[in-house]
Amino acid sequence: MPNPTYRIENIVATVNLGVDLDLDKLAERLPAAEYNPEQFPGLILRLQRPKISALIFRTGKMVCTGAKSENELKRAVKELVRLLNEHGADVPLTPEIQVQNIVASGNLHAEVDIEKSALMLENSMYEPEQFPGLIYRMDDPKVVLLIFSSGKIVCTGAKKEVQVRDAVFKIHDVLKDIGALYEEVSKEEEEV
Repeated sequence: MPNPTYRIENIVATVNLGVDLDLDKLAERLPAAEYNPEQFPGLILRLQRPKISALIFRTGKMVCTGAKSENELKRAVKELVRLLNEHGADVPLTPEIQVQNIVASGNLHAEVDIEKSALMLENSMYEPEQFPGLIYRMDDPKVVLLIFSSGKIVCTGAKKEVQVRDAVFKIHDVLKDIGALYEEVSKEEEEV
C-alpha cells in the first residue's frame, strides 16, 4: 500500500507589526492597496510573489492568507514589511508571526469504509444526509480531518506543517489497524 500524500493548500496567520499605521497614507502610496474604511476597517494588499493576501489594520495587526508553506509565509511577511517601509511606514523588520490554521488536502491511496470508521473511531461524526465525509477530531496532533470514502482527506486546524504530516500518517495507520482501508487495485493487478 503506498504511503499517504498531502499538500498544504492555505496557511492563515496573524502578524503583529508592533506599530500603529496610517492606512489612509499607505492606501494613497501603495498602488495595489484596496482601502474603503466605510465597508471594512482594514487595508487589503495582495502580493503576486509569493501569492498571498494581507488584511492590514491601523493597530499594526495583519492577517495573512494564501501561503503554501511556513517558509513562504515568512518570505511574504518580509516582503510586506519591505513594501510598508518603502511607502512611509516605520515597521520593525522582525514582526511577531503566529500561524492560526493550516489547511491541507491529502490522499490515503486506499478506499475507506466510512461506516466502519464512524463506529470504531471516538470523536468522529458521520451524517451522510448532511455531509458525505466523516468528521474526525484528532487529539494529537489537535486537528480536524474530513475523511471521504475515496480516500481523499482534508486536514484543518494544524499550527505547524509537521502536524499535518503527523495527522495524515496517523489516520492512515489508525484506519489500517481497524480494517477500514481497502487498497486501491491498479489496472495491471486487475487483469491478472
